[in-house]
Amino acid sequence: MNVLAVGCHPDDIEISCCGTLAKCVKRGDKVTVCHVANGNMGHEIISPEELREIRIGEAKKAGALAGIEVVTLDIGDLLPNGCDIEQRDKLVELIKKVQPDFIITHSPTDYMPDHLAVSKLVFDASFAASVPHYGAPGKAAVVPIFYMDNLAGMNFNPTEYVDISDEIELKIQMLECHESQLKWMRDHDHIDFAEFVRTCSRFRGIQCGTQYAEAFCQELVWPKVVAKRLLP
Repeated sequence: MNVLAVGCHPDDIEISCCGTLAKCVKRGDKVTVCHVANGNMGHEIISPEELREIRIGEAKKAGALAGIEVVTLDIGDLLPNGCDIEQRDKLVELIKKVQPDFIITHSPTDYMPDHLAVSKLVFDASFAASVPHYGAPGKAAVVPIFYMDNLAGMNFNPTEYVDISDEIELKIQMLECHESQLKWMRDHDHIDFAEFVRTCSRFRGIQCGTQYAEAFCQELVWPKVVAKRLLP
């Protein structure tokens, strides 16, 4: 299968679903991760121009650990807009190229405006990509969308779980590739964000009777539902 995960910032996928994506790779899937924003505003000291380059590189390094292709739409932080036709069309082009069997993205109950914008962009683009004469040549199927967990699980009621007990250490290694974010939080905010993410994964594991898990809920609208399990 072809799997597309669309996150807003370069570390969002590692936080919420990279264990699942690593399992997809292990079962033979082709996995593509797209970051809509380039993360250029994610530091108080590093300039946006320098940080953009750093964060794109960190994302590619993280993806390489799991055999995942990483691309970016290269939109500046705070600029994703769910109603922006140009941004939507960039996603349409990517979806037509990847031809995903399912898509993972942010939940419409997320806490951050940038994340909410990406959630809407993905929902709209996934349909627009099915129209042959719209945008880039070709068409893609209208496929299931799974929303990944919100940060700290707030305002998120899972309908699906993926056991990532065998992938938890890889998940943390991938997250640690985002050094510009994790080091800053450790040094200046006194937050060990890797431990934060591990704890959330343990909590989701407790809910579904395993050591570590990632949680999802599916977009239950026609025709985005199929009568088979797609998550690993």
